Amino acid sequence: MQIKLDELPTPQVYFTMTQSLLPRPIAWLLSENDDAGYNLAPFSYFNAVCSDPPLAIVSIGKQDDGSDKDTIRNIRERHEFVIHIASCDQLAALNQSSATLPPGKSEVDANNLELTAVKGFRMPRLSDCKIAFFCERHDIQMIGSKKQQSLLFAEIREIYIADDCAEITEQGRLKVHADRIQPLSRLGASEYASFGEVLAAKRPA
Repeated sequence: MQIKLDELPTPQVYFTMTQSLLPRPIAWLLSENDDAGYNLAPFSYFNAVCSDPPLAIVSIGKQDDGSDKDTIRNIRERHEFVIHIASCDQLAALNQSSATLPPGKSEVDANNLELTAVKGFRMPRLSDCKIAFFCERHDIQMIGSKKQQSLLFAEIREIYIADDCAEITEQGRLKVHADRIQPLSRLGASEYASFGEVLAAKRPA
């Protein structure tokens, strides 16, 4: 099967891309609302793009009515936010946090999620997530033709990793144990992937 994307309507292009670009990491993104409450939402157009400065990128679409989502509006107004990596056992809460809630209702409160204050950073993190990136807005660019997306460049200031999931090796390098984190990833439609076997292959000299 060979699919020509320029022959498909935009919704079908999206469906085709998300069915075939597999798996995708998920940014479980915490931002601050105008009322000082917190918005929490998952985004799977997400990855690392640069190390100097340390940048991750998140693509955020529009609401069905064409208006901005709370996440990007919050980050335009308040530049700090936190990106979490969810574990497989957090699928239910992550999925529920994608629901549309009434104005002023926080996904954190609606899903009974606990927050932990972060020393030296204004925003808290989700207590049960084993990895969190404490970010500041680096840039927001608009892309797309008919229904534009906000391309958020997140500058990572600090990273939290649960102590039982990381160690410093004898060579002085950080080793993160992905099998202890059990990161959740996104597939197409309503499907997700759980963490599988760790495969190792040293890069050729």
